[in-house]
Amino acid sequence: MERVEPAHPDARPAIIWLGFIAMCIGMFMAILDVQVVATSLPTIQSALDIGPDQMSWIQTAYLIAEVVAIPLTGLLTRLLSMRWLFVVAISLFVAASAGCAASSSFGELVVWRVLQGFSGGTLIPSVFSAVFILFPNERQALATTIAGVLAVLAPTVGPIVGGWLTETYSWHWLFLINILPGIASAILAARFLPKQAADPSELRHLDGLSLLLMATALTTLELSLKEAPTSGWTSAYVLSLLAVCVVSGGAFTGRTLRRNRPVVDLGNFADRNFLVGSVLSFVLGIGLFGSVYLMPVFLAFVRGHDALEIGMTMLVTGIAQLITAPVAVALEKRMDARLLSAIGFALFAIGVGMSGFQDPRSDYDAMFWPQVVRGVAIMFCLLPPTRLALGTLPPDRIPDASGLFNLMRNLGGAIGIALIDTIIYTRSEPLGQSLWARLQAGDLKAATFVGAPAEIVSGHSGSFDADATALLDPLVQTAASVEAINEAWMVVAILTGCALLCIPFAKRPAPT
Repeated sequence: MERVEPAHPDARPAIIWLGFIAMCIGMFMAILDVQVVATSLPTIQSALDIGPDQMSWIQTAYLIAEVVAIPLTGLLTRLLSMRWLFVVAISLFVAASAGCAASSSFGELVVWRVLQGFSGGTLIPSVFSAVFILFPNERQALATTIAGVLAVLAPTVGPIVGGWLTETYSWHWLFLINILPGIASAILAARFLPKQAADPSELRHLDGLSLLLMATALTTLELSLKEAPTSGWTSAYVLSLLAVCVVSGGAFTGRTLRRNRPVVDLGNFADRNFLVGSVLSFVLGIGLFGSVYLMPVFLAFVRGHDALEIGMTMLVTGIAQLITAPVAVALEKRMDARLLSAIGFALFAIGVGMSGFQDPRSDYDAMFWPQVVRGVAIMFCLLPPTRLALGTLPPDRIPDASGLFNLMRNLGGAIGIALIDTIIYTRSEPLGQSLWARLQAGDLKAATFVGAPAEIVSGHSGSFDADATALLDPLVQTAASVEAINEAWMVVAILTGCALLCIPFAKRPAPT
């Protein structure tokens, strides 16, 4: 990739920052879109008369298209240039958002969601590429912080935005809110982002078979992860999808490594720091997506809160993150990225583990400090690993590398959520049986956890009568779900902590 040229002759740094902020706005809208729609799926289902078995495809269609688009960012950047890739992508995202809002049927909505997901998928890695292409070393920490704060803040505020829009206006506004910010960011980016040389020859050298194999591998992986928790990991359908994923993924890897101009440059993984940074990105995806998924599950199904109340509770993480961001920028300029990454992932694992001790009555107060710890840790889990992965690569390799780096985080999130769902689905029943056994044995600790009246359990032995069973059964089912959720929190905490094992293998990056 050729060195960028300023969009204006004066080349003021403020001009570059305006273009970059425009890109960040577009990225924020793309990430926010996933979460605001998730909170309002029942409303959309009712409005468009969508069957319960089809409802999840509103999100799945978006996520599959997004995960296929992310690794193509490097190819598309070379083909169109960074500026025009962003302008085209955000314009398509705006058009698709308008199409979603105007949809009158399930099929129509899914088609627009696919286009929305594909165009939105290129926006995230494009922004992180821009950090290292547009800015000198001393400005990269600030640029990464701005992008990182918005990338992590979007899923945090998503529930409250989605709930408020749906309750105050209608589900159409979940998509209409993208239009004006999207148009504004497209205009600003077209005017203020630096010019780069495009390379139309990329189309002539495009390896269509590799592209098809990659799309097949990623699509079947996403579908298998979606179905495995409910259908079973050993079901014929899931095993078939995983087999297709392994075969097509292996064929894609072998073919890609042999080509001079591959669709995705997998050779970036030969760089030790990029490999370590990508592993950290994968683990962060498990912890970040997992925590953002587990909290609404608990607050909705255990505590009975609506989307607006859930969003208010989850704002704690976003506020802690915003307060910490300036500190993270200052430290990132002065300390070894490996040490900061270790501190970040250790803190994040502790914050996740702190949520593994909830009971059926836990609410805002019990969730406050775990969220604060996670919010403080997030920027240290994002900034230093991003520098480790991308900060030492030459500019021509950054777009491909950024796509892979962000893909790893999304895949980590998809695998983490599938693991969480599996734990909740498979562990709730045996945990419920264990609670029943303890209650029947007169265990007052179990009664306190469940919320059962002590006089019913104290001194009891054997089965309960019909009235006591009717009273205890819903309490036990809820408590079993809480215990399963707690187990999921602890598994995510352990996996997040495992990130510390790979950090010593990274080389010290150059100081900023």
